[in-house]
Amino acid sequence: MSTDVVMPQMGESIFEGTITKWLKKTGDAVQKDEPLFEISTDKVDAEIPSPVAGVLAEIKVPEGATVEVNSVVAVVAESDGAGANREREAPPSPRPRVAKADETAREPAPAEPSKPRPAHSGALAHTEVVMPQMGESIFEGTITRWLKKEGDQVQRDEPLFEISTDKVDAEIPAPVSGVLTEIKVPVGSTVQINTVVAVIGGEGKRARAVGAPAASGAAPSPAAAAEAHVAAPPSPASPAVPAAPAEPGPEIEGARIRSSPLVRRMAREHKLDLGRIAGTGYEGRITREDVIRYMSDRGSAAPGPTSTVPPAAVTTGQPISTRTPAPQVPQGLVPMTRMRSIIAQRMIESRRTSAHAYSVYKVDMTRIEQRNGVKLTYMPFIAAAVVEALGKYPILNASLENGSIRYHQNVHLGIAVALEWGLIVPVVTSAEDRSFLGLARAIADLAERARTRKLKPEEASGSTFTLTNSGVFGGEYGTPIINQPESAILAIGGLRKEPTVLTDAEGNDTIAIRSVQHFCVGFDHRLIDGADAGKFMLDVQRTLETWDREIG
Repeated sequence: MSTDVVMPQMGESIFEGTITKWLKKTGDAVQKDEPLFEISTDKVDAEIPSPVAGVLAEIKVPEGATVEVNSVVAVVAESDGAGANREREAPPSPRPRVAKADETAREPAPAEPSKPRPAHSGALAHTEVVMPQMGESIFEGTITRWLKKEGDQVQRDEPLFEISTDKVDAEIPAPVSGVLTEIKVPVGSTVQINTVVAVIGGEGKRARAVGAPAASGAAPSPAAAAEAHVAAPPSPASPAVPAAPAEPGPEIEGARIRSSPLVRRMAREHKLDLGRIAGTGYEGRITREDVIRYMSDRGSAAPGPTSTVPPAAVTTGQPISTRTPAPQVPQGLVPMTRMRSIIAQRMIESRRTSAHAYSVYKVDMTRIEQRNGVKLTYMPFIAAAVVEALGKYPILNASLENGSIRYHQNVHLGIAVALEWGLIVPVVTSAEDRSFLGLARAIADLAERARTRKLKPEEASGSTFTLTNSGVFGGEYGTPIINQPESAILAIGGLRKEPTVLTDAEGNDTIAIRSVQHFCVGFDHRLIDGADAGKFMLDVQRTLETWDREIG
């Protein structure tokens, strides 16, 4: 008796996952619900438990491979190896995705999308490399760079090409080791997910081409070349193609440092040693923000003896352009990335959908500052005031649907969180039912898990009102674009000390230094009047300026 272990669906609109680590190896005993492997999707990283107790008889999908949900990734048998080779029926799934897979199963020689697709060309096996799906609602990608050329030897998990989508620019690794025999999609082309973009091994274009006469003599046949590549240690490039090899990643203590081409380019431009930079990305990957933080901590100075700026340049009144190396700025017309294009499209769609209007209010946060000290950030106080005001003015927590107004029964509060790869809005569900500390803990927990890719997909959807902290970089206030299909959004400005006129109960005016913030509420004027937005903001302002409740 054996049980298939399948790639689970981690949320609505997520149809695939990447196996990042196997926690057991073939032949290991596993218990029911014991963590078996780790996966990563665009919204969540998770450990997947074994569905039954037994022995891990077969691992069908290697680490690093991306597969569709409900694909069989392993087999658990009652005893060592038992049932590993038996005929198995795929377990039924409630998702229509499986029905689609069942239909394609009736076709000859089906190929599973989103993972390496082994095929055969005569006696030579080859693997098709496909355009991966990089996130929810992303159905195509643009190849921006090939890191290898036809004829090159590649190792499994070695970066093979770079892609750009509306949400991410990423390096895509080779699914298997072998020879890149054919590149099917050129740089700059945009193709749908699961489109075959390259072939590793087999008789590709380059494998056939190396059989042609060359200046250095006849090359071996494709079969001999394939055998030689299997037997011989990997080489950085094929001698039959005299071109510049793809730039290797930096190495430290014999291990390759994980970094993107952008990071390596920044390191070259600023003469940085990547081995000295701590990576905060996935599995220690060095991100652009890590490089910027490193340069900021070091005063943005390029290290070492390679500097050509004379010491006297600082005091001789030379133009700043001769004292400070200017950053390399693209010249001329530069096409937008796929990510930038889609973001632009969605922002325009929101502008066209909602009649945006704004009101800005100055809020004296001194009382919050005095009661808060350093125990909490201001966000829980603001969130609590907003949730309370939304209960009094529910039109700001409503949505417009087909000419009717839907009043939401709960306040699902979205908190915009800036990430190194973009922006995400985790949601505090039923915020009106939470205590102050419960709200504070939920906000802190969601923000932390958003930054570490630990969110569940359902935790980043379904908000009815959004808070965005546009003042985190020091701005006084921002005019945010509404997060569809919501009808209002509140932007929080930077906190600063200002001289303020205070009037006492007897009408006497004094000037005092107060801590103030500008709040900007953006609302859809189709269903929210300025008066309602104003009353809502006055209620938020009053709550924050006269805060008198306990936070313990």
